[in-house]
Amino acid sequence: MKPIRMALVALLVSTAANAANAQTSFPERPITIMVPAAAGGPSDTVARLIAQSMSKTLGQQVLIENMGGAGGSLGAATVAQADPDGYRLLLYHIGVATFAALYPNLTYKPIEDFSSVGLITEVPMTIVGRKDLEPKTLTDLLAYLKQNGPAVTFGTAGTGAVSHLCGMLIEDATKSKMTLVPYKGMGPAMTDLIGGRIDLACDQTTNTVTQIKANEVKPYAVTTRARIAVLPDVPTVDESGVKGFELSAWHALWAPKGTPEDVRAKLSDALKLALKDKTVIDRMASLGTTPVSDDQATPAALDQKFKAEVERLTALIASSSAK
Repeated sequence: MKPIRMALVALLVSTAANAANAQTSFPERPITIMVPAAAGGPSDTVARLIAQSMSKTLGQQVLIENMGGAGGSLGAATVAQADPDGYRLLLYHIGVATFAALYPNLTYKPIEDFSSVGLITEVPMTIVGRKDLEPKTLTDLLAYLKQNGPAVTFGTAGTGAVSHLCGMLIEDATKSKMTLVPYKGMGPAMTDLIGGRIDLACDQTTNTVTQIKANEVKPYAVTTRARIAVLPDVPTVDESGVKGFELSAWHALWAPKGTPEDVRAKLSDALKLALKDKTVIDRMASLGTTPVSDDQATPAALDQKFKAEVERLTALIASSSAK
């Protein structure tokens, strides 16, 4: 019996060692980040910045996959249903916090079926119009919406996307209804806005600063409490007369539920280093945003933020006709 016990002990030790080696060797192949929106949009821009830097730290390629539709919920589903091994991740924004409220037949539960990796950045939003739109200021625009509501076309990345949430807040402020035009991401929406095929949009500065500075779209306001350095002449919604209007498109990184803590820790550490990368910092600054601090780029910080935003946005959606 003694030799058998010794053999069992040896087997258990060997198994534990192999499991530990398997975990510490992560990653052993390329990692894919799902961006559930069209290429060229703001979330895609953030993802590609982060992926380049994380690739250097992790020693493996970090690839980007785009899948638009249903406000991002379709692409996110592929991550919720993926193997929890750290090789398939989700990078998206505040819109993830709207999925459960907007889609009653959703096949997954965002809070329960994703494992947090960390926050990335909080991006201001900008209300912009086609360059020949009649109103000159946000005050003029709000009056224009009250008079012309349904005749005004407003591009969004789909129901529940942050651009749609911004549109809902504008409608609430003006007590009017616009014609919301859903796209598979804000990249295509911005193309149509520049081309004059829609009237308005509310998009992240990561996707509007370049067009604003090139005079391809007309800026009306930023949605933060204070003006932002990259667009110093653009007023806030609050100072334009709509008190309490505030919205930022925070971005975050998730893994499927059940992803081992040590794997998430490695991903979180790589994320933190990416957010200190000078190239990432400089590029984000040029787009009107900054990386979050180390204590925010963690699973615990994202858990707290995510739950609070789900509660806030569920109440907002319940008071509207969005579905």
